[in-house]
Amino acid sequence: MAKTAKRPASGAAPKLGTPTDLSPKGVEAISAELRKLLADTFALYIKTKNFHWHVSGPNFRDYHLLFDEHAGQIYDSTDDLAERARKIGGRTIHSIGEIAKLSRVKDNDEAFVAPIDMLRELMDENKKMMKRMRDVHAICDKYDDVATASILENFIDQTERRNWFLFEISRNMDASGH
Repeated sequence: MAKTAKRPASGAAPKLGTPTDLSPKGVEAISAELRKLLADTFALYIKTKNFHWHVSGPNFRDYHLLFDEHAGQIYDSTDDLAERARKIGGRTIHSIGEIAKLSRVKDNDEAFVAPIDMLRELMDENKKMMKRMRDVHAICDKYDDVATASILENFIDQTERRNWFLFEISRNMDASGH
């Protein structure tokens, strides 16, 4: 059985003690923002998979495959975000409950969503994600965290690509998906 770290007499959680040259204030600010981004990323992954599972209509196969590709790309970024927070000595999310508290991605629990609405909703969420990543990038710049900023630059580029694909597919489409 694994042993857990004993709490200090004060009752506070033990420090992680990960060595970093970033300031404690920078670690806390950056890791707090990474937790929110990670929660948003998981929520966007679920939303994209939801649409992957529930898309229907004449372009089913194309949208089904596109949403699956996008979901995979989104999911693949979760480990990088979480591990980056840990590498700098911060903490990351612990549970679905924490994801629900921190995420800013709007759920869609509708029984039916028209393909055009799926595309537009995902496009909107990806645009919001780009903005949030750029905001976190600015915080990284403030605290001289080049590595996290670099990771975010790659994710911004991926998100812009997803948004571009969603936009191009949705151009001149009617509600039926044609």
